[in-house]
Amino acid sequence: MSAHILLVDDEPGLREAVQAYLEDSGFLVRVASNAREAWQLLEQITPDLVITDVMMPQVSGFEFLKQMRTDDRFVSLPVVFLTAKGMTSDRIAGYQAGCDGYLSKPFDPDELVAIVENLLIRRNVQANSNAANAAEITDLAGQLAEIKALLKQKPSIVTTPAPIKIEFTPREQSVLELVVEGLMNKEIAKRLGTTIRNVEKYVSRLFSKTGTGSRTELVRYALQHGLVT
Repeated sequence: MSAHILLVDDEPGLREAVQAYLEDSGFLVRVASNAREAWQLLEQITPDLVITDVMMPQVSGFEFLKQMRTDDRFVSLPVVFLTAKGMTSDRIAGYQAGCDGYLSKPFDPDELVAIVENLLIRRNVQANSNAANAAEITDLAGQLAEIKALLKQKPSIVTTPAPIKIEFTPREQSVLELVVEGLMNKEIAKRLGTTIRNVEKYVSRLFSKTGTGSRTELVRYALQHGLVT
């Protein structure tokens, strides 16, 4: 599916030329001649990226961007500034306002397309990463809920098989006990004064040594075989 771009510029000639070039490059483009009109379009359909002129009457590009960044719907929306100003101070002001790219007029349209494509790729990578993290958190939350349920059954669980002997390092034993307490990796890392990555390594070793594949299985195994007190 083609990316959707909102183009905002008060110069009709430039607006039409940029729109045509972007559409020829495979993008879907909606246009606005000022920030107020652009805001109305934003509230109808959220684009994948915004390209806006800085020097516009009534509401400038800076003000338009600040308005977007104070709205949760558009706080992470990629924004590219187009402006006749080329001073370093203006570029700094643009980045400080929260823009993601900056092109001074006149500009090479191929450079604009390159910037747009790069920003969209970065946005997709971030979105996929966030989705993966959300799925991982949801899965971990489910495991923690099962662990808490197991802990409530602890007296009956630990009376089954006799304790077995597995050689754990002191740090592995500490991590195991905290996992059984229902702590997440971030909390374990903070408690032990180490990194989350190290905790992940210790948990992986615990899985390997106990023949388990999840935190829930690990807790059940530890309780059943008396691996924690």
